[in-house]
Amino acid sequence: MGIDLQLPDINVTSLKEAPIHFFRQIQPHGVLLVLEEPELKILQISSNTWNIFGINPENVLHKKLEDLLDPFQIERIKTGLSEDNLEFINPTKIWVRKKGDDYVVFDAVFHRNAEGFLILELEPAISRENIPFLSFYHLARASINQLEKTSNLRDFCQIIVQEVRKVTGFDRVMLYKFDDDGHGSVIAEEKLASMEPYLGLHYPESDIPKPARKLFVSNSIRLIPDSYAEPVQILPANNPVSDRPVDLTNSILRSAASCHTEYLHNMGVGASLTISLIKDQKLWGLIACHHQSPKYVSYELRKACEFLGRVIFSEISAREETEDYDYRMSLTHIQSLLVEYMSQEENFIDGLVKYQPNLLNLTSAQGAAVCFGDHCTVIGETPKEEDLNYLVQWLKNNVDEEVFYTDSLPQIYPDAERFKNVASGLLAIPISRRNYVLWFRPEVIQTVNWGGDPHKAFEVSQTEGNVRLCPRKSFELWKETVRLTSLPWQAVEIKAALELRKAIVNIVLRQADELAQLAQDLERSNAELKKFAYVASHDLQEPLNQVANYVQLLEMRYQGELDEDANEFITYAVEGVSLMQTLIDDVLVYSKVDTQAIAFQPTQVETALERALSNLRQRILETGATITHDALPTVMAGSTQLMQLFQNLIANAIKFRSDQPLQIHVGAERLEDEWLFWVRDNGIGIDPQFSDRIFVIFQRLHTRDEYPGTGMGLAICKKIIECHRGRIWVESQLGEGATFYFTIPVGGRERERRNGRKTQNNIFG
Repeated sequence: MGIDLQLPDINVTSLKEAPIHFFRQIQPHGVLLVLEEPELKILQISSNTWNIFGINPENVLHKKLEDLLDPFQIERIKTGLSEDNLEFINPTKIWVRKKGDDYVVFDAVFHRNAEGFLILELEPAISRENIPFLSFYHLARASINQLEKTSNLRDFCQIIVQEVRKVTGFDRVMLYKFDDDGHGSVIAEEKLASMEPYLGLHYPESDIPKPARKLFVSNSIRLIPDSYAEPVQILPANNPVSDRPVDLTNSILRSAASCHTEYLHNMGVGASLTISLIKDQKLWGLIACHHQSPKYVSYELRKACEFLGRVIFSEISAREETEDYDYRMSLTHIQSLLVEYMSQEENFIDGLVKYQPNLLNLTSAQGAAVCFGDHCTVIGETPKEEDLNYLVQWLKNNVDEEVFYTDSLPQIYPDAERFKNVASGLLAIPISRRNYVLWFRPEVIQTVNWGGDPHKAFEVSQTEGNVRLCPRKSFELWKETVRLTSLPWQAVEIKAALELRKAIVNIVLRQADELAQLAQDLERSNAELKKFAYVASHDLQEPLNQVANYVQLLEMRYQGELDEDANEFITYAVEGVSLMQTLIDDVLVYSKVDTQAIAFQPTQVETALERALSNLRQRILETGATITHDALPTVMAGSTQLMQLFQNLIANAIKFRSDQPLQIHVGAERLEDEWLFWVRDNGIGIDPQFSDRIFVIFQRLHTRDEYPGTGMGLAICKKIIECHRGRIWVESQLGEGATFYFTIPVGGRERERRNGRKTQNNIFG
């Protein structure tokens, strides 16, 4: 026998997960018959009938059960089979006549397999009487009395193994509990003093592979009375109706897999009895009974142990829930506070991190992060922001569940080894496909005691072309130092995280609805304001034109007849009318900015600049200004708005020129996802304390006598840039000129609008 895990033709996983419920063999202490209903025709039978009741199997095959049993028994069996639940007739005492006048009495157990065949299993009855009810009652009552004397869960488990060993007489009885990772450990043990202890030892998942676990769930009690007994064949090997081996999932006589019997032999076990402990339709653990020599346990006593195990395990489940009740109530209180905090804040994230208790307390974590949009808000000890971004991307690509948790993140996400000191454990809940709440736990180095080296849990044997798994031979204590793991996440913590997820989703949905309503109200209000500004401006034009016309007419008709004061008053009136017309024109331009920016298109910035310079040609000639520019790109923008922007900025530079020759330069530079432009002059400059004020509508830093104007030019510039989803600002010092900067995103406003709609639509996936 040799180990060879490198052979390319060997699939170890398929060997570990090979089906074991389709079998052609049974254990030799009983007889198995496969029957076809309703005639109860014998389709298959075990080959040991001669040894059990002195009849050759060939003489039984293809006959009916009534050819083997007397009419009284057949009538009783058919009556029992008509019931929906076969447990009402199991076990049934059956007697079979041997040669001569001798009878052999059996415990008969019926069940129907998934293929619809009736399976009859016969075990020789040790006694002809069933266990009296009162005897079983006293047995169970004594065990329960013992259990009621302790409140500690470990002591409770120890009483279970003591009572089961007392009832069955096995040399060793263990309570074996499965971990979340599939491995298991012995949490209670009662044994002969001379036997090696297994208490506290861990055993690898491969000791009880997946197919065996499925059978333990389906068939909750399993007896192997003699692990060294040679199995007997089922004749014929394949069922004549289905043409394949019979499904023996619920069989009590099913032969053990050779790998399992070798495992028992390596442990020095001659007989075993296993009772399944099921919780929430999953295999929680096993009560495993071992005997050093062959040992038969009657069907009645096995069922008594099964019932006792179920009663006792219901108490275990209750004790487990009681032990974490206080913690669960504490987490529920924290959860309710977090929901209250989130509801009070405009941003729900503030409600999770600003107060006490906070997000960390909900799961007893050392660090947490709320990754929402493009930003992660962190609390406690967490990975760096860059690592968080990569981790969220990994979760997005690999996790579809409502909750994801692991106490060994580096083993499934190798990059996590860099931050193992803060995040070897991860609990994550998705708020949407790209938004997550994360909790972290640091690495905790542990020493685990194994029953044998878990890395050598099995061998692969290849002899004469046959490949099979062989169990390890050593079960001696083997210590392992476990790294890159954290303390495990408890079920109540995971449940609390899920409940928080529901609350966050509800709050975000509610806030999204509120924002949508506000946006709708704001859009309606803006539309009304624009309409008012436009209508009001047009309505003002007519009376203003009348004032202008009549003042001019007054000046023309009475020219030379008015005194100096009257002429001065007329001049003031004309200037006021002109200023008012300019203000109205600017208000109209301001109100139209975003409505004109609906259709963005590729726009050559140089062309927009040349149009602006053409409009300002006369003022440029009058001032002798020198205007230069860099090579300018093409951007997605409104060409008219871009022209208006340059016209206002250059006109502003011309207006606020100094005594030296005016020089204006327009530049551009490509940044990561936007274009940066600037208009630089050598004019009088601006006091930095007013750098924000100058962009406010109707705000002026000088009197109209010093510098004429309405104070609208830069406000219009700001609105144009905001419509392009860019930014505008100024850098300047008094007497040193000014540089106005503005940005336009690559792709322009249309891309931003599409992204905005996509973001809104994808908040929840």
